[in-house]
Amino acid sequence: MNSVFQRVFGYFLCLGFVISLTIFPIFGNPDYTQNSNSLPVTTEIRGVWLTNVASGVFYIPWGIERAINQLANLNFNTIYPVVWNRGYTFYKSPLAKKITGSDSQPLLNFIHGKNDFLAKVVKLARSKDLTIMPWFEYGLMTPPDSALAKLHPDWLTIGQKGVESISENLLEDMINGVYKQAWLNPLHPQVQNFIRGLILEVVKNYNVDGIQIDDHFGMPVQFGYDAFTVKLYQKEHRGKKPPSNPFDSEWMRWRANKITAFMNSISKSVKAIKPYAKISLSPNSQYFAYKYYLQDWENWVKQDLIDELILQVYRSEKTSFITEMSKPSIKSAMKKIPVAIGISTGNLLKPVEIDQVKEQIKIVRKQKLAGFSFFYWESLWGYIAPESPYQRRRAFLQMFDTQAVRPLRLKKV
Repeated sequence: MNSVFQRVFGYFLCLGFVISLTIFPIFGNPDYTQNSNSLPVTTEIRGVWLTNVASGVFYIPWGIERAINQLANLNFNTIYPVVWNRGYTFYKSPLAKKITGSDSQPLLNFIHGKNDFLAKVVKLARSKDLTIMPWFEYGLMTPPDSALAKLHPDWLTIGQKGVESISENLLEDMINGVYKQAWLNPLHPQVQNFIRGLILEVVKNYNVDGIQIDDHFGMPVQFGYDAFTVKLYQKEHRGKKPPSNPFDSEWMRWRANKITAFMNSISKSVKAIKPYAKISLSPNSQYFAYKYYLQDWENWVKQDLIDELILQVYRSEKTSFITEMSKPSIKSAMKKIPVAIGISTGNLLKPVEIDQVKEQIKIVRKQKLAGFSFFYWESLWGYIAPESPYQRRRAFLQMFDTQAVRPLRLKKV
C-alpha cells in the first residue's frame, strides 16, 4: 500500500474502533415501543444517507443491522447507502475488479470477507419494508492516487493547470468532504461505460428500488482542458480551441449538454432493465450546480431523466434555508416529480442541535415538499450530537408519529 492509502486506512480503522466503543453501547435496546399497525399513515419521504465518511456503521459487524432496525422503529422509510466512493465500490463488482483490480473497498473486504455487503443491506432493508436507493456518492471524483486514476490517467479531465492533488490534512478533510480530487471525464466514452456499468450492476443484480446520484455527478467548471475533451471540442467547432475562460457561456453550455446526454443514456439503460426503478438526484441549487459543476439538473427534470429530487439545503440560518427551497427551479420540479430537502443533522466538527432539525422539518412540511433526507446516520442521534441519543430519538419519534409511504411520481406534463 502507498503511504497515503496507509494513512487513510489507519484513520478509518481507528475511527471504526472508536465508534464501536462510543455509539453502539449507548444505543442499547430501543427505549420506545409502539404498535406500528395502529399508527395512521401519511405520505412523505423520510430518508437518511448511510456513508463511510467519518462513519463506522459499515465496518462494525452488527452496525448496519442496528441502524436499520432503529430507523424502521422510528418510522423512517428510505435509506440511501453509499455504493461508490473514492474509486471503490461497496458491493462485489466484477466490473470494478476488471478496471481497478479490487471488487470492493479494501476495508470493507477486510471486515466482511467474501460476504457481499450490499446484499446484506438489501436483505435487512426489505425485512423492514424500507425503500433502498444505493447512492453513488462520489460520482466522477476519485483520489489522484487511487488505482482507478493511476491505471487510467487518460480517463481524467484536468484544468488549465493540470490535475488537482489531494490535501495533506486527510482526517479533517475527510470529515468535511472537501479535500481535492481528481475527476473522471464524463465526456469520455470509456468513463461513461464504466460509471453506467456500475449503476447497471446494482440495478440488475440487487433487489433495489432505484439508485441515487448527487452533486458530484458533473464536471467542475474549471475542468475540460484534457486532450480528449479539447480534441472533441475542436472537432465540433472547426478546429477552434476551447475558451481560456472556463465560465464562457458557450463553453459551459457545450460541456453541460454533453453531461446531460450521458445522464440520458443512464436513464434509458436503467429503465430498460427495471422500468419501475427510480433515478434519484441529490444536487445543490440549480444556480450553483450549473455554474460550478455544469450539472443542469433543471433540464434533466424537464427531459424526464430523474424521478426524485433531494435538494441539499445544509443551512443553519432560517431565511437562507427557506430561500433555497423557494426558487423557481424547485417550484417547477415539484409539478413533475417528488422534491424533498436534504437536511444536515451535523458532523464531527459542526454538531447540529435537535431544535434546528425540528424547525427545518416544520418548514419543509409547511412548504408542502415531498419530505426530507438527513445527512448523515451517525449524527441523527449518535456520538456527535449535542443532546443525548435518548433525547434525539424521542424527538424524531415525536416528529415521525405516523407511518409514512413514499410519494409517487406525478404525471408527466
